[in-house]
Amino acid sequence: MAENEKHEETRQEIEKEEELLEEKKEVEEKAKLDTKDEKKIEKEIVSGKKTEEKVEKEIVKEHVVEKKKDFKKSGKGFKKGKRGRFQKEEIDLSKWIPKTQLGKDVVAGKYKTLNEVLSKGEIILEPEVVDYLVPDLKDELIYIGGTPGKGGGIRRTPTRMTARMHKSGRRFKLTALIVVGNEDGIIGIGRAVSNEHRVAISKALAQAKLNVINVKRGCGSWECNCGGKHSIPYKSQGKTGSVKIKLSPTPTGVGIVADNETKKIIRLAGVNDVWVKAFGKTSTRINLAFAVFEALKNLSNTKGDI
Repeated sequence: MAENEKHEETRQEIEKEEELLEEKKEVEEKAKLDTKDEKKIEKEIVSGKKTEEKVEKEIVKEHVVEKKKDFKKSGKGFKKGKRGRFQKEEIDLSKWIPKTQLGKDVVAGKYKTLNEVLSKGEIILEPEVVDYLVPDLKDELIYIGGTPGKGGGIRRTPTRMTARMHKSGRRFKLTALIVVGNEDGIIGIGRAVSNEHRVAISKALAQAKLNVINVKRGCGSWECNCGGKHSIPYKSQGKTGSVKIKLSPTPTGVGIVADNETKKIIRLAGVNDVWVKAFGKTSTRINLAFAVFEALKNLSNTKGDI
């Protein structure tokens, strides 16, 4: 115990010494900058080229640019997001000016929820409509790309890169796929292509908000029969390309029995318990995601008043 205490004391002393040295360096650097600035001001004022105010403004601008460069080099200010979660900028709806009649009606208070808009069959042409009516909307980035790993297999990437040959060489394009939802019956999916990662992701996010649907939930399992909304009311299926998805209702506590990318979509739709069966080439993540989305959409395609 005594040895540990000694080690801690020595470590604290070393840390204090390092902090004092850093403070001294900062003070010395500031003093050097101040002396340089004073010499600049004196030279330019004596020559009569500029006034004191102009010189001071230029020096302030130079310091701001230097701080920005240091800020970028240090890597501060960029938070690491969770896997699959896109770090988006905050949307300021106070500056939004609606261009469509639906947007004007939403701002006027004619529609209070997104379910009212979807039940009337209105076509959403502005993503801000969804942001306005569903402020707690969440998004997930589906990992559709892949690069060959060291030991075989695929290392998944957020965007899929495709190339086409040209006279000047290869030209690349990036495809992004995003799913949005409020975990309470609303889900949307969007895909977009661009030459840059950030542009492709932002375009896919806007497209997902335009493709929003309402998911019918319930408890269709004979084992549970609780009458809640933790699962789906009956079986459903969807197909895109060679991928076919079958959804079956389950009792409470089973969870979402599927792969991670399918779980992202179903969880955002507000379904907590479901069995998922997949057929075809499920390694093509785009077809897999759209097949799951179609299966959820087909829950609303029923005959009669079910």
